Amino acid sequence: MPAHIVVMPLTDRLPIFELAVPCEVFGIDRADLVDPWYDLRFCASEPGTLGTSSGPGIQVPYDLSAMDEADTIILPACSRPTQLNPPADLIAALQRAHQRGARMVSICTGAYLLAAAGLLDGRRATTHWMNVVDFAHRYPEVKVDGGVLFVDEGDILTSAGTGAAVDVCLHVVASDHGTAVAHAVARRMVVPPHRDGSQAQFVEPPTGLSRADELAPVLQWARQNLAAPLTVADLARRANMSQRTFARRFQEITGVSPLRWVLQQRIRCAQELLETTDESVEKVAQQAGFGSAAALRLHFQRAVAVPPQTYRHVFRTSRQRAL
Repeated sequence: MPAHIVVMPLTDRLPIFELAVPCEVFGIDRADLVDPWYDLRFCASEPGTLGTSSGPGIQVPYDLSAMDEADTIILPACSRPTQLNPPADLIAALQRAHQRGARMVSICTGAYLLAAAGLLDGRRATTHWMNVVDFAHRYPEVKVDGGVLFVDEGDILTSAGTGAAVDVCLHVVASDHGTAVAHAVARRMVVPPHRDGSQAQFVEPPTGLSRADELAPVLQWARQNLAAPLTVADLARRANMSQRTFARRFQEITGVSPLRWVLQQRIRCAQELLETTDESVEKVAQQAGFGSAAALRLHFQRAVAVPPQTYRHVFRTSRQRAL
């Protein structure tokens, strides 16, 4: 089986972090997890050395014809001049690649290039929260959602800035090889397992509030007790807060409601169990806290887009390779 080819078209003066994250996720050989791993390639309008916003140059060996072989194309953030005046040859290459069926992933302001190519028209998409107003003004045909980490539209994914690059790249790995492989990569990067795309990308921290100290104990306790009925009252009592105060602070800190967060954790628990055990769907439902197979199937289908049994069939082999 040939390696999945990931091509990154680079433009001059691009921010280096949004370039580095895909390199860390897709560019390091992880054949001990999945063999073959991804084949990451850089391309540009003209091969050679491109500058970055931080100074160091990047050697680019391929021209834009490399995109003709890409299974996935990742567009990192781009400089403001590139946002305002995208290279015509790059736009044309993106259009050809999309028509051919390549998956598109933008990081931060890379969404400007997808929008300029007309690939986001009529679609939901996101970008860095500081660019949302400008982006929506320039591309009114795009359904801009500035309140999420990333948007997965199937063949096109868009993400917010900086830290969300980690989330969307791990999401791509999870989509291709299962959550167990994505979690293994996250552990090696010393980052938490990827956050759900619907989580808020920017939340003002309450004055004087320590996020880590505020909720870490109750979140850890909840993860360890997913099989039990968990209510807002249970979580608030554990945090020594009133339900109203707890719900408000939880939303401020995590970007989602307490019960939404619990559901996300139960979905992730079910994914792990489906990948790593032979337990029946009924048993998985009980251990993940859904109570019944019917409830698991309902929520799992909504969140993951496939039934539990289909998910197990697709990702079990990838999990076994990761062990």
